[in-house]
Formats: sequence, C-alpha cells, structure tokens
Amino acid sequence: MMQRDEPTRVAASPEHVPAREPLPPEHAHRQYALEVSDLWAGYDGMVPAIEGVNLRVPVGELVGLIGPNGAGKSTLFKAILGLVKPWRGEVRAFGRPIRDARDDIAYMPQIEEVDWEFPVTVSDVVLMGRYHGLRPFARWSRGDRAAAREALERVQMADVADRQVGKLSGGQRRRVLVARAIARGARLLLLDEPFAGLDAAVQHDLVAILDGLASEGLSVLVATHDLSCVANSCDEAACLNRTVIASGHPNEVLTEAVLAKTFERHLLMFPLAPASGGGDARRSVGTPP
Repeated sequence: MMQRDEPTRVAASPEHVPAREPLPPEHAHRQYALEVSDLWAGYDGMVPAIEGVNLRVPVGELVGLIGPNGAGKSTLFKAILGLVKPWRGEVRAFGRPIRDARDDIAYMPQIEEVDWEFPVTVSDVVLMGRYHGLRPFARWSRGDRAAAREALERVQMADVADRQVGKLSGGQRRRVLVARAIARGARLLLLDEPFAGLDAAVQHDLVAILDGLASEGLSVLVATHDLSCVANSCDEAACLNRTVIASGHPNEVLTEAVLAKTFERHLLMFPLAPASGGGDARRSVGTPP
C-alpha cells in the first residue's frame, strides 16, 4: 500500500447521506470470499487489460472497486468468472478454485449489456437467477418461485413482478438485477457499475440494500466511478488501473496521491476553503467525469 505523510483524502459530498457506517479500519478479517492472485488477462492480439492483479474481498463486506473507463474493471470480473480466460494467476472463492465455487457467485453486468426490450416480466428476469439449479426441460419449482418472490421483496419490487421489464426506470432495473443475483442464492455478488446514471437518492437506496445483504454475511464487490459512495459506504476500497494501485480501508486508500495515479488525467480536483482556525487549504477529489 502506498504511504504518504498526512495524505489528502477524498471528501464526502455534503448532499450524500451514508446508507451505512463502514467497518472501522481495525476490523479483523477472518475469512475471504474472493482471493485474486497475480491475475493477468486480456483479449487476442492485444496488450493485457489487467496485469498482476491481487485483490481480496472479505466475507460479509462491501468492497468498492474504483477506476476510470478502460482500467480493466469489467475484464477483471469476467476473468474471475472464467468468461475471459486468464493468461496467468489464480482465483479462489471461499477457499476453493473458482471452477468449484461458481454456484456461490452471482454477476450483475453493466446495464447497457442487457436487452431491456426482450418481452419478459420482472419475475421472469429474477427467475433466471435460478437456472443454475434447473434440470433440462424442467419447470420452475415452488422453491424457485418462492426464492424469486422473496428476492423481489428484498429490493422492494414485488409490486411490479408482472410488469414488462423494459418499462422500468433505470433505478428499478438495477434493483431487478440485484434481485436476480439474490435469487441465485449466491454468497458473493460481483456488480459492474450498478450506480451509473442514478441520482443520489436512488444510489443511497441501492447501497442500503447491499448493506443489508452484507450484514447477513454476503460479500459484495462493486465496480464504480462513484468515489463519494465508496468513501461513505464501503468497508474497503480497491483502486484499479490495469493493476491494483492500492487497497484497504477507504480512509487509507482514497488519498490524493493514490487517486491521481489511478485516474491520471481523468481526475477532477477542486480546492477546499481553509479550515477554521487557520491551517493550509486542502484539495478534495470529486467523482471523475
């Protein structure tokens, strides 16, 4: 981890009310839901999209993965899942090789990757999370439907279960995708840009849902551009730009030096007014464009 004397840290937005109180820095980690070791991956004929990635997600915690567009966040998720074949390295989930732990993992892609015009209902989408346990040509069981109904209730979407999914708002669509992940029964959730395009109030509600899952022992890794959300609500943060620049408690990671190295020219910075009682003005780091 990078060390700096009296580092300048990211400032929480005054309009952002934390949905939860992150765990303190001294919180002890006893188990890890995800362990990524020296992971390299990319696409044919191209330079590596990620290189030498080392990352751990503790059980029962909400971890924010931060980086600019093109940093490799989506590639990392797909390499973890085996959707992109890693060039080198190891991924373990709950102490097991990833191939033996797939049923314990749920993945939520970026919202742009989903065909929202496909003629299915909200309930149908959530039931898709149950496919991993469905035998060929079998119908949904009572247990499947109960799991889907419970998941929709968890995200407060049960009242629109029969609505065509394409008619939902952006925030509602995110909730449906989270419900699908919950219905799967996974213990580790990988969420790719779930907050993109949402206003602060909707983000807050979604973080509250994720916090509730973490409090029940689920582990959540969220790829996001929203620094304020990570600073306020995540137990840990990891800054990625092809490789992990730094990881740990947000207070230790979200410093000006680390974020400048992570976002490079994409970082938006602005001066703060001097603190009362004198002292030098600090610089705060805002959400990158």
